[in-house]
Amino acid sequence: MDNHVEILLVEDNPNDVELTLHAFKRNNLANTVHVARDGAEALDYIFAEGEYSGRDVNHKPRLILLDLKLPKVDGLQVLRRLKSDSRTQSIPVVVLTTSREERDLIESYSLGVNSYIVKPVDFDQFSEATRVIGLYWMLLNESPV
Repeated sequence: MDNHVEILLVEDNPNDVELTLHAFKRNNLANTVHVARDGAEALDYIFAEGEYSGRDVNHKPRLILLDLKLPKVDGLQVLRRLKSDSRTQSIPVVVLTTSREERDLIESYSLGVNSYIVKPVDFDQFSEATRVIGLYWMLLNESPV
């Protein structure tokens, strides 16, 4: 199954997870999405450590959707580790967060994020934003991953 993961969704809010998965499914944008509920789990998954130690580290997601405000390890720390490792630095990372803080935006881009999107609070707008993200990153974007 791991070799078929197209999107790694790193999100601790169950409502946002459900909305995102629903939007992807409704729009046929990703066959397999793996959800990591905190930053530590995301890093374990990506680097095949901890409970994911049996996973093939060479099977990388095509896209990582990353919340910044996460338990255990925050999103900026996850991003820093991803972009500093030659094995994972080319994986496209889209920050999808509620943070409108300028320092989060600036640090995300300085660490190499590919896109920074503030989550809309309206259900329809959130669903549309997720659809557009999936359309661009999964269907239109050419990625080396």
